[in-house]
Amino acid sequence: MINNWFFNVLKGKFLTEEEGMRNWRVIFFVVILILIMISSSHSSDAKVMEIAKLNKEIKELQAYFVDTRTISMQLRLESGIKKRVDTLGLGPSVVPPILIRVIDKTAQ
Repeated sequence: MINNWFFNVLKGKFLTEEEGMRNWRVIFFVVILILIMISSSHSSDAKVMEIAKLNKEIKELQAYFVDTRTISMQLRLESGIKKRVDTLGLGPSVVPPILIRVIDKTAQ
């Protein structure tokens, strides 16, 4: 009995008999589900690859930010400003600052 059923499946008799239309519907349904599963798998793989690419880009941008911030911090230091100003011929004042007082007589 089982041997006969197995050979009928291999020959395709289950598709050509009177109840074959029901079997075709099930086969089409399974094929559609398989196609949806394959499409979903490809879509998720593409998203994983995109996430990996974006993570790599984030790391590169973070490294660039740290380098730029380090250079900016060095430029803002007093020693860095003195070096840039010396090339212009400027230096610290030898005369101390003078306090200027303004007396406004109209406000009294």
